[in-house]
Amino acid sequence: MSRWAYVNGRYVRHRDAAVHIEDRGYQLADGVYEVVGIRDGRLIDEAPHLDRLGRSLSELRIEWPVGRKALEFILREVLRLNGVRDGLVYIQATRGVARRDHAFPKDPTPALVVTAKHTSRPGIDVPGVRVVSRPDNRWDRCDIKTVGLLPNVLAKQSAREAGAWEAWFLDERGDVTEGASTNAWIVSEAGELITRQTDNGILAGITRATVKTICDSLQLKLVERPFSLAEAKRAREAFLSSATSFVTPIVGIDDTTVGDGKPGPVGRRLREEYLRHAGTGDRVT
Repeated sequence: MSRWAYVNGRYVRHRDAAVHIEDRGYQLADGVYEVVGIRDGRLIDEAPHLDRLGRSLSELRIEWPVGRKALEFILREVLRLNGVRDGLVYIQATRGVARRDHAFPKDPTPALVVTAKHTSRPGIDVPGVRVVSRPDNRWDRCDIKTVGLLPNVLAKQSAREAGAWEAWFLDERGDVTEGASTNAWIVSEAGELITRQTDNGILAGITRATVKTICDSLQLKLVERPFSLAEAKRAREAFLSSATSFVTPIVGIDDTTVGDGKPGPVGRRLREEYLRHAGTGDRVT
């Protein structure tokens, strides 16, 4: 089946999809994006993802490329054209095409690209992953989901070269901020479920917010505060969350084994409950 994409008002074959060489997203990373998971033909947490897209656009003073209802239609059409039942839909909006200049162009026309792809259906049982720690050298507005991801790319590549799946960023105090593409969680020695509070140092993950709601329903004690790398290495459990990883247990941090080196009961339960949540809602394909 041929892949299809939406590019600035047109549905085109994926292999033919292109943007102008002076699109400001390409030249200046002047744009934002969202990734929404698809399970059983359903968009997972669609409304909060679009809410966050709107916030990111507002923070960069970029107008919506199309109205929100129109974007909802476009997402469903891209999914339909690609026949995606389990996978991802990617949304990118930039300030648009203009002669290269750091300052905003006058009256820009924002650009919009939407793509979708199939992924394997996630299961409850996963072996767990390793993470490595790296200094957080990103800008101080990580709460905006921009396409300027070079520090994240380098950290992720460093992790893969070290035989790990993810990198955890550390601030100047040695506290974990978040992963290169995920939010970070631990179960402390005292049994508290801990994740860093949302501020400008991390992205307010949509999956993170859903997991918080699940924690409330399970009456788990959740504390939002910074935690150090040393505390994480002593933790009973650790895991990460994102739209693409759902809830994934961590079994090793740097050269330290987390817990008994196997996915723990809290992470496993939260993954199970999140996948159950992901299977609810109206089908769009």
